[in-house]
Amino acid sequence: MASHQLLVTPPEALLKPLSVPSRLLLGPGPSNLAPRVLAAGGLQMIGHMHKEMYQIMDEIKQGIQYVFQTRNRLTLAISGSGHSALEAALFNLLEPGDSFLVGVNGIWGQRAAEIGERIGARTHQMIKDPGGHYTKQEVEEGLAQHKPVLLFLTQGESSSGVLQPLDGYGELCHRYQCLLLVDTVASLGGAPIHMDQQGIDILYSGSQKVLNAPPGTALISFSDKAKNKIYSRKTKPYSFYLDMKWPFSFLVELPGNGPLGSGSSASQLLSTELPSPGHWPSENTQ
Repeated sequence: MASHQLLVTPPEALLKPLSVPSRLLLGPGPSNLAPRVLAAGGLQMIGHMHKEMYQIMDEIKQGIQYVFQTRNRLTLAISGSGHSALEAALFNLLEPGDSFLVGVNGIWGQRAAEIGERIGARTHQMIKDPGGHYTKQEVEEGLAQHKPVLLFLTQGESSSGVLQPLDGYGELCHRYQCLLLVDTVASLGGAPIHMDQQGIDILYSGSQKVLNAPPGTALISFSDKAKNKIYSRKTKPYSFYLDMKWPFSFLVELPGNGPLGSGSSASQLLSTELPSPGHWPSENTQ
């Protein structure tokens, strides 16, 4: 047997205790963590098939349903950033040739349009200068012209600070047989969102912004209309990892249990207190 020497020596930096400075984080995210979230991140590891893990997953799902204000059974956490939830939505809902309408008033609409083009969808961009939001009249004109199967809007556009109104947009989309997909990565917990009452079909967010949880967990929920669109696909989604049919079947067979997420995210989600009706800040557009 050949004798090999180590060509790469152990990095000295990794032999020392990790030193992380204290910082007051005031950007859109990540944000400073509450003590209970930090404590949850230091708990012992358990297996993904242990009964305790099923309980944690059930609590995560309930927490997401709470902050989204939805009763959708197809509600889960994905291991990944907010981009993973965006791709999960688009990979599962769009097929080559589908008409896709995107509100582009910042970087998040640009990225949604880029993903749609990579899928091969006929992607139509409603472009606004940064700082503008979309009126229902503008959206209806786009729906009538392009007849999309999916409309993408960003509730909180972090690149410009715009808050997009959402009341009535879901109903408008459904009038044109279109699904509504909304990005709330930068706004969930800081601005009102009522998924079911606002007729939103797919809603997603991230863990590390207003929710004050560690990065790396994406939250997403699908309405029955969105589920039916996924199950009626003629082609397989481009991503195996983000193919939602598997977690969907798992959620149906074991109600309330979803795929792996973050215990610390669950702890924070369940401790989030949404303002009561009338106590939200006004829904200004800028």
